[in-house]
Amino acid sequence: MMKWETLNNKGFTTATKIVNIKISAECKDGKLEIEHDNIASESGRRPVDYNVELEECCTELLDTFENMAKIQQKMEKLCSTTKGICDLEAYHGDQKTPFFHTWPIPYFYEVSGKLLNMYSKELKLKQTIVQEIAHTADQDLLMAYLSSWLYQPYIENTSQVLLESMLLETGHRLV
Repeated sequence: MMKWETLNNKGFTTATKIVNIKISAECKDGKLEIEHDNIASESGRRPVDYNVELEECCTELLDTFENMAKIQQKMEKLCSTTKGICDLEAYHGDQKTPFFHTWPIPYFYEVSGKLLNMYSKELKLKQTIVQEIAHTADQDLLMAYLSSWLYQPYIENTSQVLLESMLLETGHRLV
């Protein structure tokens, strides 16, 4: 989760640079240019108005998104492992040795599933932002993309409490 937050902040900074490039291009030319329409001419050269800085920022934002996707994939694996443990316990019946301090395994799986669902939805939103932010001409939409990236609407406030509870239950966080 800490890596996710670090990447979210990095992505926000990069997305802000992209929006600033887009807005400054609008102020300079009186309208937003859409660079992807004529990036390569027949000779393979880029047009004079091609913005190298915009491309670098877009590449950086894509890299950040891909790293966030890796974190979400790890969460999927952990959730799947927890489901496997839950199924194994159900198959063998109640065990005397608890895995966690007070939570039963099915509840641990339920909580990890909730967290995975939140982060999966958020990742889909970020994917849309990454795909669209450099091609958007509407300043209001650009600002909506920025605020959506920063405030992460699909990650509920309870996620931090759920994570802390999981850490306490597993003994990774001391009281």
